[in-house]
Amino acid sequence: MCKSALTRTGIPGYDYCLNPYGGCTHGCVYCYASFMCRFTGHREKWGEFLDVKANFPAVLAKQLSGRRAKPEGKVLLGSVTDAYQPAEARYGITRASLQVLADYRLLEVGVLTKSHLVERDLPILRELRACEVGFTITTMDRNVAGLLEPGASEPQLRLAAASRLIKAGIPVWVFVAPLLPGLTDTEESLTTLYRSLHAAGVKEILLDHLNPYPAVANRLKAAYRRHFPAALPALEEYLRHPGAYRDGTDALLRSLNAGQCR
Repeated sequence: MCKSALTRTGIPGYDYCLNPYGGCTHGCVYCYASFMCRFTGHREKWGEFLDVKANFPAVLAKQLSGRRAKPEGKVLLGSVTDAYQPAEARYGITRASLQVLADYRLLEVGVLTKSHLVERDLPILRELRACEVGFTITTMDRNVAGLLEPGASEPQLRLAAASRLIKAGIPVWVFVAPLLPGLTDTEESLTTLYRSLHAAGVKEILLDHLNPYPAVANRLKAAYRRHFPAALPALEEYLRHPGAYRDGTDALLRSLNAGQCR
């Protein structure tokens, strides 16, 4: 249960955010939102628990109808959770919230997800005042994705959903983040990913480097040691000298962004 649904956010490009769930079962090793553990009261590790905010759509509707100054601007669906994680297929909290926004019509909606389930709500997305969907896709390698983002949809399913949304007229962008040293930042990995994105019709691609928060870095080092030991030196070098690493990848990223790998 929750007391508030629509909250202000400092995320660039957005005025508000909505998080229909507490926690996230995608279990991404590199997830920055693990800091939310301290606010949940859970003892489980991030990725191992989920709070379903059953009254979320009702609270949202009340917030939107009860204010003299009606909220306007742009709202992000999923800033510290994924609104389309597996539980959404059962509970439909996100779907019901989108319907509230479709009826309200004063807010533009942005969705950021690692799930193909968002395609289920295409009819409602079309009803919104304005909507765009972002898919986080870090790699097309099923093995790497399965080990580092075990609860998320396979990248191929995300890309297929993105393609169908584009064909249906929904603006779609892809967030390649974080770039993981020695794994998803290689020329081979990025070339494969960019070619796949272009083939699916994705025209807007944003990238971001790994933010080496201590908790994230520790989880990643453990995962690298266990599953990708050959790539561990690249991660450790990045953690020691992130600036030099980023300089070294700029030329490749510029080339990819210019479409030279098509």
